[in-house]
Amino acid sequence: MTRDSRETADFGFEQVPLKEKARRVRGVFDSVADRYDLMNDLMSGGAHRLWKQFALSLTGLKAGGRALDIAGGTGDLAAGLARQTGRTGLVVLADINARMLEHGRDRLIDRALTSTLAYVQANAECLPFADSSFDCVTIAFGLRNVTDKPAALASMRRVLKPAGQLLVLEFSTPVIPVLSRIYDAYSFNVLPWLGRVVAGDADSYRYLAESIRRHPDQETLLEMMRTAGLEACRYHNLMGGVVAVHRGYRI
Repeated sequence: MTRDSRETADFGFEQVPLKEKARRVRGVFDSVADRYDLMNDLMSGGAHRLWKQFALSLTGLKAGGRALDIAGGTGDLAAGLARQTGRTGLVVLADINARMLEHGRDRLIDRALTSTLAYVQANAECLPFADSSFDCVTIAFGLRNVTDKPAALASMRRVLKPAGQLLVLEFSTPVIPVLSRIYDAYSFNVLPWLGRVVAGDADSYRYLAESIRRHPDQETLLEMMRTAGLEACRYHNLMGGVVAVHRGYRI
């Protein structure tokens, strides 16, 4: 019996065969791609834009830099990275989902951000880039959907240049008990309702809420980054830990 046939992975609160998770996650994002940006605004009250701006403020990128945005979806971070690296830089928008990648490319073209952007359909667990290729790697609200997170973190570290930084923006674990209870009630009642009414897909948004609960908490993810070989790792809680930005460097 092979390793893959014996092992399972979280798909929200459900356990599915290891090889099955990527296909099912792809199905979720195929379903929500067209309404993804609208739903992000509705679900967060627009706060996701502030969270992304905070992450962008930490990149340290300069004109001429090279950046990779993984699970970049509809291109919000890629647009900000392109502004930071300027006309002499390069930003690669990568996503495992072809439909999301196409949607992101179209949005960035509409924003006249094309000359320094490239688009690659790629799996975060085995990035198709040479070692030491990028000054900064970002992943926003995508790591929790990855099947093998340690492999993905190691792959991200590999493609960083020496002194390059990885930034992980992700939903995390609230540090205030009353906030945690409110957050649970919102996630498991309001989000599926919004998904049904706006996107016509309650199940996908129920999965997204469940996937947040299965994601490692702040300290666990910090240790996973260290294990992947990243150094000077730390994190910043936003909204009382509802969201966190984790940072680490390839030294």
